[in-house]
Amino acid sequence: MDQERAIDAFAALAQPTRIAVFRLLVQVGPDGLPALEISRRLGTVPSTLSGHLAILKRADVLTATRRQREIRYAANLASVNNLVSFLLADCCDGQVENCSEILTLLKLPK
Repeated sequence: MDQERAIDAFAALAQPTRIAVFRLLVQVGPDGLPALEISRRLGTVPSTLSGHLAILKRADVLTATRRQREIRYAANLASVNNLVSFLLADCCDGQVENCSEILTLLKLPK
């Protein structure tokens, strides 16, 4: 991941409704939820939610899959893992033994 993509991801998540959407989709797992169900669970207006979902998808923190007439959204955990890896790539100035606790918690390669 490069710096521009990381900035886009953080910018997309740096809004209350969008971070709530992302956290909800992390909770429900890889199958995700249809847009209307996300709207219902968060109490957001569907038309407003649509814009938020588009921003999150463009930033690659969500995936969208069409299933018949509905679009299901899911957290793109691979992309978020890349984001975390980008943040920690230079952890402890290369002294990985100083970072082992966080890398173990996040299950990132040492």
